[in-house]
Parts: sequence; C-alpha cells; structure tokens
Amino acid sequence: MKQQIVLLGATGSVGQSTLSILRDHPDRYSLFMASGHKNVEQMLALVTEFKPQHLVVTEAQAYKSLQQRWPASSQTQLHFGEQALLDLVAMAEVDAVVAAIVGAAGLLPTLAAAKAGKKIILANKESLVIAGELLMAEARRNHALLLPIDSEHNALFQCLPQGKVDLSVSSLLLTASGGPFREHSLEQLVQVTPAQACKHPNWSMGQKISVDSATLMNKGLELIEACWLFDVNADQVEVVVHPQSIIHSMVRYVDGSVLAQLGSPDMRIPIAHALAWPERIASGAQPLDFHQLASLTFEPPDLERFPCLVLAREAQHLAGLAPVYLNAANEEAVAAFLNGQLAFMDIAGVNAKVLAQVGVEPLESVSQLQHEDQRARAIAHQHIQRLAL
Repeated sequence: MKQQIVLLGATGSVGQSTLSILRDHPDRYSLFMASGHKNVEQMLALVTEFKPQHLVVTEAQAYKSLQQRWPASSQTQLHFGEQALLDLVAMAEVDAVVAAIVGAAGLLPTLAAAKAGKKIILANKESLVIAGELLMAEARRNHALLLPIDSEHNALFQCLPQGKVDLSVSSLLLTASGGPFREHSLEQLVQVTPAQACKHPNWSMGQKISVDSATLMNKGLELIEACWLFDVNADQVEVVVHPQSIIHSMVRYVDGSVLAQLGSPDMRIPIAHALAWPERIASGAQPLDFHQLASLTFEPPDLERFPCLVLAREAQHLAGLAPVYLNAANEEAVAAFLNGQLAFMDIAGVNAKVLAQVGVEPLESVSQLQHEDQRARAIAHQHIQRLAL
C-alpha cells in the first residue's frame, strides 16, 4: 500500500525537494496533506498535480486568495490555520509527517505528530533546538520515529550503528561549508548585504537558512539538534569546515576509525533516505563522480569572525530556556537584517545580548516556552532598535 504523507512547509526548498521524490515514486507515496504559508501559485500547482486530500494555509490573505481561485472540480479540502495542521497530522490515515516549516512556527505541528506516534521526517531543526527535551520525551512516550533530513544529521544517522550513539562512538563531526564569507575579513563582513548573504555557494535554500549558514548560526543550531537527536553533550560534537560540501558529516570511533557519508549537495538524498528507511530508493540526485573531485579540504571554524557558533555551544551548555532565547533572538535579528534594519555582524551582537538575559529555570511546558519565546523576541527588538541602520 502507498504511504500517506503529510508535508508541512510544502512551498519551501525542502518541501519542493520532497515533492520531487513523491513525483518520482507515485507507486510508493501519496500526498495526504500539504501546508503552505503565502505562496499561492505554488499551492495551486501542488493541488493540481498531487491532488492531496487536504491543503492547510497559514496566512490569512493567501487563504482568501485561494478561496477565490479554488478550482470547482478540486477534491482537495482547503483549511486555514494552525489548529487544522494539528488535527490533520494526528489522523489515523497518516503514515509519515515531513516537518519542513521553517523556524519556531514548526514546533506545535511537530509535537502533535510525536504525540500521535507518527514517523517524523524532520527538517525543522528549531523544534529540537527550542524544545528538544519536550519533543524527545513525546516521541519516546508515543513510540514516534524521528528521522533527520538535515544533510548533516542524516549523514550522522547513516554512519552510526543502528542510527544511535553507543560506547564505540568517540565523537560526532558536523561538517560546515563555511558559507559565502568563509574567507572574508572582519572589515568585509561589516559591509555584507542581504543579497550576498542569501547566495550560498553550494546549496539552494530559503533566505533565513541561507543567512544562518553565512553567520554559522545554522551550524550552531545543528550542534544543539545533534545533542538531542543522538543523546550526546555539546563537548562530544565537533564542527569542521569543509567547503566542498561533499562529506556531509562523520562519526569518530574509539578505535580511531572515522566513518563519513558522502554525496552530491542535493537535499533529495537525505529526504529519499528518510522516506524509504530502512530501504533505499532513487533520489533523482546526480551520483557523485570521484574523478571530478579536485580536492576535499578541512579547516577549523573561525570563532572570532563567526561568534554565533560559540553562542550556540554556550546555549546548549546552559540548557533550560537558553536555546529558546537564542533561537528567538536569531529569528528576529535575521529578519531585521533581511529588511535592511540591521548590519550583518550585528546579528551575533543581538543574539549575545538576548542570551545574556536568560533565566536559570528549566523548560517544563509548551506554554512556558511560548511565553519565554515572546519575552526573548521583545528583548531582541529593543536591541535591534538601538542598532537600527
């Protein structure tokens, strides 16, 4: 029987790559429900091609536009709002949920999928960053399966024995491309524009994640995510800059061996792996041609030019609400940078100031998380206004 797939964040880059896999394997997968935010044209195209049973829209104007343009013959039910997402991911018909909504907005639907015991194909790293303890507890309690599709965490999963860290593992090595400004001086980084920051040298990604890659915050968030996914502490996770993005991550073993997962920089590879696991299917990506590889190089990250990585490691050591504050500050700072309000290097400055104001209380509930998330964003706005260009 075909697997019934829920695709949260269908109009983003991960969503579009997932649709490519579904398109290539219509005998294996059927799109049960998709969600989108405001890209009306892509949502209409998706409904026409894949004919999901449900489409959920989370932006009011886009929902109104779709209502006006909805095909009379469509069998897809159109819904609006977050509650529809929470209800639909938990339906008995659903076999797997691809969680690809960007940012903190993806948390509640991912938690709902965990509570329903679903197979969760996780691209939304913020869910684990801000609520790792809550999400992993729900997954264990309800026997939900979490499979990562960030290329780095999927690579670690593939290199680990049965996808888990045991006593044979010494450390996890997250590779980082270094982003578009790996060789920029501090003086050059001050002048970086949003257009430059969104132009990643290896990957085709959305604006927010592209900026995070440029500041190395993306790698910092991945470090926190790896700690929760594989039940390790921050000191067991190393970051290695690997500009070619061919080795996606590595696992170091106590006997001195290092296992690496290699592949073309194409998100369809980890998505196909997670969708089909424990089997493997064709992803549509170009096979890696070793004869065309000039070199594979590695270097340590420059923590002076890219302090966001230091802040992420600090947040994971602090635990509790610290990752919530860091993630909220970063989302607001990146948005301000993209809107021309904030200089590139001020993103890290805002993050540091907000993280310094986190309390010591533990994370105990979603309502507490949401309250503290809003408080962190308010603090971030205060600092952004002081630094505004």
